[in-house]
Amino acid sequence: MASPLELYIGIMSGTSLDGIDAVLMATNGQQAQLTASITRPFATALRQRLLDVANGTPVSAQHWGELDAQLGQAYADIVLQLLQESGTPANQVRAIGCHGQTVWHQPSGDLPFSLQLGDGNRVAALTGIIAINDFRRKDMALGGQGAPLVPAFHQQVLADAKQLRIVVNIGGIANITVLDPQHPVLGFDVGPGNMLLDAWCQQQWGQPFDKDAAFGLQGQVNTDLLARLLDEPWLALPAPKSTGRELFSPHWLAAHLQEHQAQFGVINALDVQATLTEFSARAIVDQVTGYATKPTAATQAMPTGQLLVCGGGGHNPLLMQRLSALLPNWQVTTTNSAGVDMDAMEAMAFAWLAHQTLNGLPGNLPAVTGASQAAILGAIHLPG
Repeated sequence: MASPLELYIGIMSGTSLDGIDAVLMATNGQQAQLTASITRPFATALRQRLLDVANGTPVSAQHWGELDAQLGQAYADIVLQLLQESGTPANQVRAIGCHGQTVWHQPSGDLPFSLQLGDGNRVAALTGIIAINDFRRKDMALGGQGAPLVPAFHQQVLADAKQLRIVVNIGGIANITVLDPQHPVLGFDVGPGNMLLDAWCQQQWGQPFDKDAAFGLQGQVNTDLLARLLDEPWLALPAPKSTGRELFSPHWLAAHLQEHQAQFGVINALDVQATLTEFSARAIVDQVTGYATKPTAATQAMPTGQLLVCGGGGHNPLLMQRLSALLPNWQVTTTNSAGVDMDAMEAMAFAWLAHQTLNGLPGNLPAVTGASQAAILGAIHLPG
């Protein structure tokens, strides 16, 4: 007999820095039912401070502490708004799972670490609900990448016993989860999703993102620039692997643009936008057709299935068109078609991770992150 469903809240603010998503979800670990969801943009000043830090601007200990507190307040505020709008008393919610805002992710080197800000004590105290955060560092302490963590949730809600499904989360960074009924779950980051697209839009036209691909659809792909971007060594690394703004930054793009300009001249801004969209699509597809789905020994035919997109990239019609064109034998759609809201997916995953933590269950998949073992993740903060 299945355990009863209980209410959890999940909070997600990703590398794209477009805002905070919060969901109210009923789950027992095996089932997940979305009850309510809201999104709030970051205050302009807070978003700029986070961008400065993420792009490597040196800051003081005071600055770090203020950002941590400010984010904790922002997360608590969205929880209170979600409770009010859904008519849910705080005492009906078992816990909040809060990803926190990643300001630096360093999965390799002598001292691998991942740093997310957002004071969990403040979230718990201001909402009256247990708050769980800092999900990534236990996995890293066990030798893992600390990311991606959502494949374990994808497995619970989207695995199909009869067909291959690959879930593509296109946030600031894109990651995939391979749900093959014949094999263990596989998942890893594949490269930039919306991050470079958003940064170029902001730089060129003062827009936070390319709404409806309005700019990308006006441009033409520059094949030389695309080849330079695809030549990034990280893309060829085997899984497990994860990445972030530390690599795929505006500085990284600027260096490639300068190399191109020295040889061929300046590229039209619209063409850069189209090329970045193609780069994101190609980076995803190369991984789907490379590491993720090897031809079977019997037929040497590349398997096909469903490519289920979630995250903000699912709203970019040019990106979706290119994924469909590059994978002509696949059914390319969003997770909405499988019954999971593509915009709420990541926040739902952290509500699910909060359930795992409170129930003493592991939240990571060692085959995905590279950790030496499955582990209970997160730090628990009591409200009083």
